Order: sequence, then structure tokens, then C-alpha cells
Amino acid sequence: MLTFRTIKSLTESLRGYRAAGLRVGFVPTMGFLHAGHRALIVESVARCDITVVSIFVNPTQFGPNEDLDRYPRALEQDHALCRNAGVSLIFVPDAGEIYPPGFQTTIEPGPVAEPLCGAIRPGHFRGVATVVTKLFHIVQPEVAFFGQKDFQQCTVIRQLVRDLNLPVEIVTVPTVREPDGLALSSRNSYLSPVDRQRARCLSQGLLAAQAAYGQGERDSGRLIAIARAQMTEVDQLQYLELRDARTLEAAHGIVEQPAALCVAASVGATRLIDNVLLIPPPTALSDHELELVSHALDRQATASANEPRPS
Repeated sequence: MLTFRTIKSLTESLRGYRAAGLRVGFVPTMGFLHAGHRALIVESVARCDITVVSIFVNPTQFGPNEDLDRYPRALEQDHALCRNAGVSLIFVPDAGEIYPPGFQTTIEPGPVAEPLCGAIRPGHFRGVATVVTKLFHIVQPEVAFFGQKDFQQCTVIRQLVRDLNLPVEIVTVPTVREPDGLALSSRNSYLSPVDRQRARCLSQGLLAAQAAYGQGERDSGRLIAIARAQMTEVDQLQYLELRDARTLEAAHGIVEQPAALCVAASVGATRLIDNVLLIPPPTALSDHELELVSHALDRQATASANEPRPS
């Protein structure tokens, strides 16, 4: 496994792999890697000849009062996880390498970036879209891997790739959860033991709504109410919304198309996000969507089988 800190050294190395006709997979991260990131890497290693992981805490996606300075970092542990998971190359640039003096150009995402986290974190997805576009141009992967936990981010990036004709396949890997259901996140490290227990109510609510959907409930209002009823221990529920899984438009009435039930909440001083997919019988989906749905359902089934059962 090789580590690069400059764009020039990375692109020179990748030129050789590409000349050999190797398929490049890319996993962009902000570091402090956990099992959720490992799932992305494992997927890339399985699909591609070489896997590149970037570790870069991107300053342009943080607001003025957010946690840029205290965002958790553990580069030595990140290297160990990458090495053990089969990563070929790691790219660890500093901010000046990505945003050199005089940098001015940004990518402004469209309406998919406006609701949910976009409404609460102005400019966040502009920073995401800009850094992802830059990283795609630097690495030039055939495939890039993102986690479903950041569902709106995945939607923004898919739209970005379509709109700018970027030759990158985007693969979304289902959320990896702790045994009690909490979605894995680098920011979970902020939670005190008490807050960590309280945070479980987010996934409990989402999974309760997903179970009700699986049992035939299709009314959007009732599905949201089922989830909300479980989320009583958070300090602030920023949003709990049902959105069309393709467009992020609000889903009202009877849920007949794939939808994402998305939540953001504060538990103590920590902001957490999570979501679940509500997927109808897949007869009307495209081949690509069928693959994603099948993959998601497989992961959900495995997670359910591993859940601790009451004695």
C-alpha cells in the first residue's frame, strides 16, 4: 500500500496502473475510519483492480460554527484499516494542496441540495460537490463508493455526475450499523455513554417505520408518526421527512415509489443523521435500481439476522 500527499505524485502513480488497463475504484473519506468505511473499501476491492482511498477533512463543507477543528482524526489507525482491507493507494493531501492560494471556482449543486441537510447547513453541499469533483478529476476512477447513511449526499453526487457528464459509476453501499442499530459515524465518538444510549432511538424509529412498511403500511403520515413516536430521547429533532428516493422530492399520501425516510437530530452536542429505504415490489424499477435494491435488501436481511433477540 502506497501513501501520497501531493496531487502530482498520486497522478503519476495512477498513470502506470491505468496504462496497464486496471480498473480503479475510489473511496473518498474524511478519515477516522470505521466499519462503515471498511464496507465501502471491501466493495471496491471486490469490483475493481486497485482501490484508492482519500483521507481529507474538507474545510469547505463545514459551516462557521461547526466542528472542523475538532473533527476526529486518527491517521495511523486509518492506515491500518486500509492496509488490512486491501487498499492499494491512500491520498492524504493537506488543505493547501486541494485549495491552493487564489482558488476561486466552486460547484453549485441544484435543487437536490436544498432540502434536509441543505436547508440546515447552507453551503455544505457546495463544499461537498466541489471537493468530490476535484477528487474525481485527480483520481479519475471508473467507480466511486459512498455510504447510504449520507443519502442526500449520494443523491447530490449522482446528479453532479449526470449533469457534468463525469465518467464515474456511483455505487451506494447500505448503512452499516452497531448491533443495537445505531448507524456508524465518525461523529459517534463525540457521544457520552448516556447520549450513546439515547441516540439509539433514531434507528429504532426508522426501523419501526420500515417494518410497518414491510407489513403493508403505505400512508406517509402514519409512517412518519411511527418513527417519530420512538424518537423521544433526542434533544432536537431537526427533521424527519419522507422523500422520493430518486429525486428527494417530498413524498406525500400513499407511498408507491421507492422512498427514503431521513432524520437529523441533536443528541447532547452531537448532530446525527440516518435514514432507511422504503422499497415497494421492484417490478417497475430499472435494472440498475434493481441491483441497488437487491443489495440493500440483502444487507438489511443480514443486519436483522444479527440483531440481538430478547430473552
